[in-house]
Amino acid sequence: MVLHQILRLSSLFHSAVSIHLRRNIGLSAIVFNKTKELDPVQKLFLDKIREYNTKSKQAGGPVDAGPEFQKEINESLARLQRAYGEGDLTKFPEFKFEEPNFEETPK
Repeated sequence: MVLHQILRLSSLFHSAVSIHLRRNIGLSAIVFNKTKELDPVQKLFLDKIREYNTKSKQAGGPVDAGPEFQKEINESLARLQRAYGEGDLTKFPEFKFEEPNFEETPK
């Protein structure tokens, strides 16, 4: 009985240590990969993302979007406003939660 409990605790300890080591090794692999030179495909991908980011900041919105894209966006927003009512649908909603009253009321 005692031997069974010791083996079970040993197994739990082994699994906890194993998970901890796997997480640390995974994290250190990411950190060490940042210092190395990137794969040419990864570098090309990152360069394109950075290029798109600068273009979208300059344009103030989607890059290379024509008038048909803007028309589709406006139609979608109008359809959503009809379905869900008033408000600016391009912004994340703000939630306001009131503090609950936990005091007992006299009967």
